[in-house]
Amino acid sequence: MEEDGQGGSDAGLLVTVLGGPRIVRFAWDAPFTYGRAGARWYLTHHSLARRLSEHLGVTVHAYAFDPDEVEQVVAYANGRRVGGELLRYDEVELPEGDDDDAFLRAQASWPLGHVSRVLGIERGELLRIPRNASALIDLRRAMQPQPLWQLFPDRVRQLREHALYAQ
Repeated sequence: MEEDGQGGSDAGLLVTVLGGPRIVRFAWDAPFTYGRAGARWYLTHHSLARRLSEHLGVTVHAYAFDPDEVEQVVAYANGRRVGGELLRYDEVELPEGDDDDAFLRAQASWPLGHVSRVLGIERGELLRIPRNASALIDLRRAMQPQPLWQLFPDRVRQLREHALYAQ
């Protein structure tokens, strides 16, 4: 957070797991990250994504979404930017008429639609991730390192109770 010019005194880290270990969302929980101002902040502040890609050895997608103005996805691997796209809605050529299917097809080619396909989920599911159950890590408290899965005891219990594991 300090690399992005913010102090951590009034911030936490939200961790959300979607549908298993493949998709994990990390997002700052701080006053400057909410609403339209937060979406704009995330357009240019990617230190967490860059660092996660470097330390975890995976590709990390940083995204920003302001439903009235813009969407952006930037990909990082091994601490380096490896791709990305920004789309301003006022620059998009929309399909003519009121054809909802044509509009949904157009959205599928936009940055969030593309990364959704890469992740194997629907665009709407990606946009709903912030509404899923999350664990909040209070950055003001010292914590012992622990596996990420320990933040989600209910999800682990559900997986253990699943029919595949009951045999």
